[in-house]
Amino acid sequence: MGDYGLPLEFGYFLIPNVGDPLLVRARLADRLGLDLIGVQDHPYQRSYVETWTLLSMVAAVTERIKVFPDVASLPLRPPAVLAKAAASLDVLSGGRVELGLGAGSFWDAIEAYGGPRRTTGKARAALDEAITIIRGLWSGERSVRFEGEHYRVAGARSGPVPAHPIGIWLGVYGPKALALTGARADGWLPSSPYAPPDKLPELNARIDEAAAAAGREPGAIRRIYNINGTITDGPSGGFLNGPAEQWAEELTDVAVAYGMDSFVLWAEGDQETQLRRFAEEVVPEVRARVARERKG
Repeated sequence: MGDYGLPLEFGYFLIPNVGDPLLVRARLADRLGLDLIGVQDHPYQRSYVETWTLLSMVAAVTERIKVFPDVASLPLRPPAVLAKAAASLDVLSGGRVELGLGAGSFWDAIEAYGGPRRTTGKARAALDEAITIIRGLWSGERSVRFEGEHYRVAGARSGPVPAHPIGIWLGVYGPKALALTGARADGWLPSSPYAPPDKLPELNARIDEAAAAAGREPGAIRRIYNINGTITDGPSGGFLNGPAEQWAEELTDVAVAYGMDSFVLWAEGDQETQLRRFAEEVVPEVRARVARERKG
């Protein structure tokens, strides 16, 4: 495992706090030339606005940046309706939607909101079923049928067809869920606090092994990394906690040595300052360094 050679992308993890200037920050990310805006999906969190509503507003007030749930909480999102929402926003935004998808966590809160409580195995099985249904609802087929343990659709009419091939990116960590990613998903979407760089080789290897077993090319699976940290002017305080030069060095290493191709800033501290510094000081340097490494 190493550099899969996929094009680099950079994004911003927009925390959906109801009192924050969310659309102002989204427009700033767009103007600064970032590629992605991801929004976590916790409908039961009282201080957050609803994720798909926010993504729709973000798409409406921006021009080029792509949007995605980071990641959608499947137990609270029926897959057929989730497919419809993603395809609809993709059409309305001119092909600027991807789909981050999670099996579920925070089960007490999910259950309080009327969702099912699932074991790890059942959550993974439901995720597998959901991928089948979502892709069926994007296919344009006249009648989509599926009968599973957790979900069923009986002659569902698919449509609209997305404006571009929407990627399904799984935010998962367990061995069997990583195997599902390799076998069926378009991308893997971990977060650095839960999958630090020293863990990436092992986790990526599980994806690659499953992809090869399924007859897929491992290098075709995107690796999108939510990166938590702070850009400072002081000495290093650990991974992604230090000056922009340190960030550029560490992210270049994560790209060329550990195979991650996209980086979504999950910033601590003043959000506008961090966002500007990331886009203006870190991103261009990482692009330049990775390009040199790939040529050399």
